[in-house]
Amino acid sequence: MSEMQSWQSMVEANAARLIRTTGRTPADWAAEARTAGVGTRDELSLWLKGQGITGYNLMSIDWEVFGLPEFFLRSADELYDGQYADRSTLRPISDRILLWASETPGVIIQMRKTYVSLQTSRRKFAQLSPSTKTAVDLYFRLEIPGLPGLEPVRAAQDPFAWRVRLRRADDVDDAVLRSLSTALADSLAIPSA
Repeated sequence: MSEMQSWQSMVEANAARLIRTTGRTPADWAAEARTAGVGTRDELSLWLKGQGITGYNLMSIDWEVFGLPEFFLRSADELYDGQYADRSTLRPISDRILLWASETPGVIIQMRKTYVSLQTSRRKFAQLSPSTKTAVDLYFRLEIPGLPGLEPVRAAQDPFAWRVRLRRADDVDDAVLRSLSTALADSLAIPSA
């Protein structure tokens, strides 16, 4: 059974990536940045890019120098509770999807401040977001033929361009759960039925 992860798992993964790619820890890089006189995020970003460090590696060093955002310090439960603090009637919708995710082998549940990321060890395959006060949006990485209510909502180059809007817990039906399984299989590069 999968457990919900907070931002901490991403912080740790980024630090491990930095060590693997540069041979140095975020603390090592932060000390060097301070010695170089870096004082702002913009200066740090420019300095690190000059060292060939970008993306997640850059974020890892930024967090070491300037600290983590406050919401990174919240537990997975606190993040999830915060998403539904003013829309408790929608939580059963998400609960049904998270039950599926927690019981499905290979699914990693990562809580974020405003959404839930459903991932595999390879990549994210779906995103769940209480987008309005009356609906939860379930975004997919790929178009799923035959899924009622699936609509293109983002630019074609966005990997999560497809959405189904869920308004009641009963909307999380067999078709939605099969679609999640299809997206999961695609993310794992397993041919789906």
